[in-house]
Amino acid sequence: MTDVLRRGRASLAFSFFAQGATFALLVTRIPAIQDRYGVSDALLPVFLAAVPILAGVGSVTTEHLVRRIRPSRLLRWSQPVVLLALLGVGTGDRLVEMAVALGAFGLAVGALDASMNMLGVSLQRAYGRSIMLGFHATYSLGGIVGASLAWAGAHWHLSLFTSYLPVVLVLLPAAFLGSRWYVDGDAAAGPQKAGDGPEGKAEGGPVVFKLLLPLCLVMTFAYIGDSTVSNWSAKYLQDVLGSSEQLATVPYNVYMVMTLVGRAVGDVGVRRFGAVAVVRLGAVVAALGFGVVAAAPGAWIGMLGFTLLGLGLCVLVPQTFAAAGRLFPGASDAAIARLNIFNYVGFLVGSPLVGALGDAWNYRGAMLVPMVLVLVTLGYARSFAPGPDRYGDGHERPRTADVGRGSNGL
Repeated sequence: MTDVLRRGRASLAFSFFAQGATFALLVTRIPAIQDRYGVSDALLPVFLAAVPILAGVGSVTTEHLVRRIRPSRLLRWSQPVVLLALLGVGTGDRLVEMAVALGAFGLAVGALDASMNMLGVSLQRAYGRSIMLGFHATYSLGGIVGASLAWAGAHWHLSLFTSYLPVVLVLLPAAFLGSRWYVDGDAAAGPQKAGDGPEGKAEGGPVVFKLLLPLCLVMTFAYIGDSTVSNWSAKYLQDVLGSSEQLATVPYNVYMVMTLVGRAVGDVGVRRFGAVAVVRLGAVVAALGFGVVAAAPGAWIGMLGFTLLGLGLCVLVPQTFAAAGRLFPGASDAAIARLNIFNYVGFLVGSPLVGALGDAWNYRGAMLVPMVLVLVTLGYARSFAPGPDRYGDGHERPRTADVGRGSNGL
C-alpha cells in the first residue's frame, strides 16, 4: 500500500506541475493571443471573463459526475483536453476558433482543478499528515517554468503554436502515463467509521453549505489577493511607484517564487504548529504585504511588499481545500468541487474591483481593500481546526499508510 501511495503522490504532483505550466503559458501570452486573433481591447475582457465562468461550470459539473465516475478518471481525461485546448489557442486564426479553444479550456480546467484537489485531499487523509501544500508547491513551480518559457517565446518572437507545441508534446504523454498511478479516495483512505468527523457527519452525508461558507469566503478572498498581484503588480510598480518597464515585470516573478518557497516548507509548519496557526500567520503576512505595497515610497519597497504577499497568500488555498476534506470526510469530493467554484469567483472579482477603485480613487487606496479582505480571514481561522481525532493538529494519526517519515519523500 505504501508503494501505491508513493506512486499516487508522485503522479498527482506531476499533474499539478503540468497544470501550473499550462495555465502560465496561457495567461502570460494574452497580448500575443490578442494580436493573433485581432481581439479589440473592448472585447478582450469578455473572453477573459468567460474562461473562469466556464471553469466554474466545469467544477459544478464535476460535483455531479464524481457520484458515478472516479475523480482519477476525470483528471486523466480533463488534463489532456486542457493541454490540447492550449495548443488550439495557438493554432487557429479566426475568432470563432479562439472562442471554441478557450471554451474547452475553461470547462476542462474546472474539472481538472476540482479532481486534482479531490485526489490530493484523499491522499492527505491516507498519509495522516499535511501534504497538500507540497502539491500546490509543484503547481507554483510549473507556473514559474511556464512563465519562463512564455518569456523565451516572446523574446525570440516565436509564434504561439511554436511556443506551445513542444510543451504539449512533452507534458501530454507524461501526464497520461502518470495517470495510471492516481489513487482515489476509497483506495487511499480505507474504511471509515460512520459519524467520523466534525459534528458527527456520517460518511457520504450531504455537504451543508452553511458549514462550508467560511471556507468559501476564505477561498474568494485569497484569489482576490492573488488576482490583484497577477493583474496589477506591473502597472502599479510602473505607474504608481515610477519603476522602469523592465523592472515592472519582476514583482509577479518574485511573487511566484515566494509562493513556491512558502508552499515547499508549509506542510512542515502545519505538522508542527497546526493548520489554524499557519492560516493565521499567512493572513497576517499577506495583509502586511498589501500594506507595504500601498505605503511604498519606491519600487524596491514595493517589491518587498509583493514578496510578503507571496509568502502569506500561498498557504491559504491549499489549507482551504484540506479543511473542506476534514469538514466533510464522507463527502469531500462534493465539498471540494463546490469550494473550487469560489476560486473563480475571487479571480473574476479581484481584477475589476481593484481597477475600478484605482480609477475612482487611487491605486494605493485600492490595495487596502484586498488587505482588509485577507484580514477578515482571521475571523474564520477556527474553521481550519481539525477534530480531536483527525490529522493536522500537530498530533498526527499513526497509520500504516503514513509513509515518508524520516525520508525526504516528495
